[in-house]
This record gives sequence, structure tokens and C-alpha cells, in this order.
Amino acid sequence: MNSSVLFQSSLIPLLLITSFLSINFRSSVCADTAEYGNCSLPITCGSVKSNISYPFWGSNRPEYCGKSGFEVTCNNTVPMITMKKINFRILDMSNSTTTPTPTVTVAREDYWNTLCPPSYIDTDLNFSLFEYASGPQNVSFYYGCNAAGSSELSLFTSITHECSSTVTVSFLTENQIAKLPNPTLLASCAPVVVVPVSAAAAEALDKNETSTIQSAVDGGFELNVQDDDTVLCNDCVGSGGFCGQDTTNAEFICYCQNSTSASTCVSTSAPPNSATNSSTGKSTSIKIGFAVGGAILFGIFVGFYVYYCLQRKKKRAAEAQSKEIPTPLTSKSTAPPSTSLSQFESIPSYPSFTSKSRSDLGKASTYFGVQVFSYAELEEATENFNPAKELGDGGFGTVYYGKLHDGRVVAVKRLYENNFKRVEQFMNEVEILTRLEHQNLVKLYGCTSRRSRELLLVYEYISNGTVADHLHGKRKESGFLSWPVRLSIAIETADALTFLHRNDVIHRDVKTNNILLDDEFCVKVADFGLSRLFPNDQTHVSTAPQGTPGYVDPEYYQCYQLTDKSDVYSFGVVLIELISSLQAVDTNRHRHDINLANLAINKIQNHLVNELVDPLLGYDKDYSVRIMATAVAELAFRCLQQEKDMRPTMEEVLEGLKAIQNEDLGAQENGVAEAVVLDIGADEVGLLRNLPPPLSPDSVVTDKLVSSSPTTSSF
Repeated sequence: MNSSVLFQSSLIPLLLITSFLSINFRSSVCADTAEYGNCSLPITCGSVKSNISYPFWGSNRPEYCGKSGFEVTCNNTVPMITMKKINFRILDMSNSTTTPTPTVTVAREDYWNTLCPPSYIDTDLNFSLFEYASGPQNVSFYYGCNAAGSSELSLFTSITHECSSTVTVSFLTENQIAKLPNPTLLASCAPVVVVPVSAAAAEALDKNETSTIQSAVDGGFELNVQDDDTVLCNDCVGSGGFCGQDTTNAEFICYCQNSTSASTCVSTSAPPNSATNSSTGKSTSIKIGFAVGGAILFGIFVGFYVYYCLQRKKKRAAEAQSKEIPTPLTSKSTAPPSTSLSQFESIPSYPSFTSKSRSDLGKASTYFGVQVFSYAELEEATENFNPAKELGDGGFGTVYYGKLHDGRVVAVKRLYENNFKRVEQFMNEVEILTRLEHQNLVKLYGCTSRRSRELLLVYEYISNGTVADHLHGKRKESGFLSWPVRLSIAIETADALTFLHRNDVIHRDVKTNNILLDDEFCVKVADFGLSRLFPNDQTHVSTAPQGTPGYVDPEYYQCYQLTDKSDVYSFGVVLIELISSLQAVDTNRHRHDINLANLAINKIQNHLVNELVDPLLGYDKDYSVRIMATAVAELAFRCLQQEKDMRPTMEEVLEGLKAIQNEDLGAQENGVAEAVVLDIGADEVGLLRNLPPPLSPDSVVTDKLVSSSPTTSSF
């Protein structure tokens, strides 16, 4: 019997057994969602476990398990939170469904085990996050007092500590200060630092009991957590869930065992602590599963190795004679997607490479029609991936400047991990960039072989950085992004995305970091690792949401349905960035404005476009800029609608931007020309304002440029 047939017939039962075990293993081990498991754990610093939980996050608790502003850092096994540049140790946390609000006990890190900190700073809380609980009292530390001030201090305390040969420190409680005969004598003491302590510690200090001032300070004081979602969190925990936050829109979310909820886990079958009842059985199942699965996988590996050795000589001969280039996957040949998410976890087959002859194997081999480079060649081109040659660092890999033997200057992307997921992204990018050519898409020169020690992609070098660099990054001081340049960037980016959509490709990671600029400020859209090829007869693909926070389509995030309108939403955020020069996500902004999309919608709806536009663009002084920027803001507003059917298509967005660029705004500024531009028919205005959610009253020209009727996906 043929060895290939024999091997394949013996392999089938092994694969069936492995599939059966993997299904049962996943169903037994992965019954709980990752978020549910991660958010069930309190913060751990090193080997020290605490009871610090929601709304805090950090260390072993991901960001989605807490709220913005409540990040905890782990410093030498001590959990800390920073407020107004002062580090506070978190000593304890009380978080119960019976208490109206969570409380934390904190102590100043700079006063820990010392009364002589490196700098003298008054306690300053972030009152948007915390407020003093009832009870704490202030203790005032007086440094460098003269004789008169020292005599006043000695009335109540005999404790004077030397911080240096010239500086001493003494303290008074609030009660003691109130009893001073002549408090003006303390004016000579400078600086004065106020540190809260607990009421019990202050009372002991008033009575000159054995408690020392250092133990009083180290005992800390209580703070109430300012959390608007306390009631929701209590309901969530009471129903068996764990509290968290949607990092896309900063809204509260309840993580349940098998799902997520906006408030409670109505279908949860058991409270969180019930998981411990079955921990022993689950642990045993995991061990057995790993043992059996490992043995079978080892057997399969041995079988593949034997098969590989038997067929190696035959395969070499066949490959040497072959001159066909493998046909890339196309949207027409892709199987129609189902609503199950599991199919997207599979990895597409990796087509083999071909070569012209044995003499040029590895030299002129191609993959999807692009050159296959050796790892050694690209290692040499980037000077062994010299950190000084780094051009950028993204979500999927690091990009290096390189120079090939033929003199071409290139950008080499080095994917972080050579695992199945990275192979899928690698395949995606190669396939899409080789089947599509457009003046505003980055050009792919080639890649490494799948057998290379690392997955590397080689692109044309784009010299002028990214749009993000120029708006709010390392090139923002250049001042080159005038209004005409920004509008041109918007149009060229829209043109590239329109081209992709016409060819059934969804980019899925549209952001200013993925929009490159050449020396003439022409756009090159890059990074297609997350992109999707769409069958012609499909309106959407069901897939777990991926992308960059701040740019992800909220409907895609909620419904797991990717459409061309997902790119439209992301592009709407890009338009707002071009107008405002603000970042898509900034935790330093007010909690409701952390996402730029939310900030922009609020400004536009409230007639405050002038507060949104970058002042450097001259919105208040330049009539043309004012009209066009307002028009682009309105167009972005249409792109940012929550429901995808309310958004225009990318082709409509492109037409709108071109019309704005070519609009004859007139040279008059006496109100006559402006009235013509701002004139919108009453019926059209009524239709726009009746659409949910309510559209902006700042409409100018875009209501003429983009159809006001709801549009559906072109798929």
C-alpha cells in the first residue's frame, strides 16, 4: 500500500480523537468567560494578596475590570495609587453590598516610616475620584520654626525631630491648633505640610498617649470612592457577576459567567464563590486533558515527521519543476461565513512557495506574486534589527528602517510572535496588499517564508511619519498640517477606504497611526493585519471585535457583526482628530469625554464646533476654514452615528469631502455668502432632526453633500 495512503488512513482516527478531546476540554475548562475569571480576582502585588477590587485595576486585574483613573501600581509588593503626583499606599479596602459606597484606607508613601520626606507637599486628593470619609483629622507638620514658633509648639508637644542639621519638624493636631494662645507665632514655620490621620490616632495624639506620630501617619486615613456606578455594581455582585467597564465607551458592564450585562446576571446559575466547590474536579479534568491530549499530539507529530521524511525527496522534485504561482484566496472563493464565531478561530491554509529553478531557490521565490526574502538578508538590511533603526511600534509588531542589496530603502515589520494568530495576520496582509493596488495604499515588496525563524513583511519606506505623529505625536510642532493639508489627507484616506470597500475588503483598524505620509504629505494607508475579505453576497461577518480602543464601531462591539460601516465609524474618529488635533482616547479628559467620539458628538450637538477645532487652524479668523471645518465636523457626526444604517457609505463620505474641498465659499464675509452656504431646505432639516439619535444643529453643507435618508450596507 502507498505510504501516503497508509499514513492518511491512520491519521484520521487520531484527528477525530483529538478533536473530541479538544471540544470537551474547552467546554469544561472555558465555561467561564475570560473577563469573568480575571475580574473575580483582587489585585495581587508580588506574593501579597489584597482585597482591592472594583473600581480599581492594575497588576493582575486588566483595565476592563476597573474604571478610568483608578489604576493601581505595584511597587515592591505595595499597591499604590497616584493622585496629583503624590503616591498613596492602599492599606485596606471595604467593598460590601451593604455599604453605600466603597472605602479605602490610604497612607502617604513619602511619609511612610519617616517624617522627613524628600520634598514638602500638602496632601491633594483627586476629588473626582475620592472624598474624605467622616472621621479623619489633619495633623500639621511644622518645619524650620524659629524660637517663637517653637515655644508655641512646645505647649502641646515635646516631640521635635531633626530632619537635618538646620531643619527640625514638630506637629500639632486640629484641636491643639485651636487652643494655641498666639497662633500667629507659627508664621515663622515654613514649610507647613498637612497630613490626614484617623480620628482615633488624632485623639491619642491630643492626649499625649503612647501612640507615636509616625504610627499615626502610617495608620493612614479613610477615603470614600466617588463612583456613580456603586448601585449597579452592588446589583451585579449580588446577582453573581463581577463589575467592570467597557473600555470603548467607558460605560459600566457586569461580567457574568457566560455573558456580559449592563446591570445584573439574570441567568447566572450560581454566585461567584460556587466556583470553588468544583475546583478540585476541574483541576483533575485539566490534568487528564493535558496528559491525554499531549500524548496524542506527540503521536501525530511523530507520524508527520515520518511522512515528511518519506515524501521529502518527492516533494523537492515536484517543487523544482513547478512554475505555477499559488492562487490567492478571493472573496468569490471564500466559503460563506456562518453566525458561529468559532470559524474565525481557525487558521487559513498557508500556500506553499514556488521557485523558478533549483539554482535560484530562496533567491527569486515568490508568494502571491511578491518576493520572498531570507531572514539573513533582512537582518543585514536592518543592522540586526538595531533599536536605533526603529520607525514605530504597533499592536502587531515593530517596524524597522532598512536598506536592501539592490539599494531600495524599505520598512521591515517584525511580528511580535510567530504563532498561529500572527500567521493569520501575516497571511491577511500579504494577500490583500498583493491583490490590490492603489496610489494611497502602502506597497508591499515581499515577505519571509513561513519556515523562516520570524515572520517579516517588507514595505516601501514612507519617510514622513504618521498622521498621529503630526497631530499629537513627536512631529506635532512641525506646523505643516495646515487646513488644506488636513482636508487633503481626509480625502485621500477616504479614497483608499472606498477602493477597499469596492473590492470587498474591510480594513478594520482605521486610525491616524495607520495613515502614513510621504514627503509631499500624500497618504499611504497601512497595516492590514486585521482586515477581512468579504464574500459578495454577504452583508456582514460575525466575528469577535478587534481594533483599537476609541476607533471601534460600537454596534460591531455590541453585536459582533463586522460591516463596511465599521470602517466608516473609525474614519469619523479620524476626521475629528484632523479637526481637533486631539487623541482618540485620553484618560486625562473628563470621564464622559475620554473617547473623542463622545466629546465631538456633544460639542457638535450643542453648537460648540468652535471649541472642538484646533485653534491653530484659525477657525475664528478665517471664514473659509470656519465653513469647511464645520462641514467636515457635521460629516464626521454622520459617520459616528451609533446605528450603522444611519451612517453614510465610504463612497458618500468621499463625495462629501470632495464637495467641501471644491465648494465655492465666496470671497464675501458680510453675511451674504455665508447665508447661501448655510441655507438648507426646511423639509430637509426636519427630516435630519427627526432621525435617531438627533443630529447636529451645526449643519452647513454636508446635508446637501450626503443623502439624508438612511443608507444600508452595499454588501
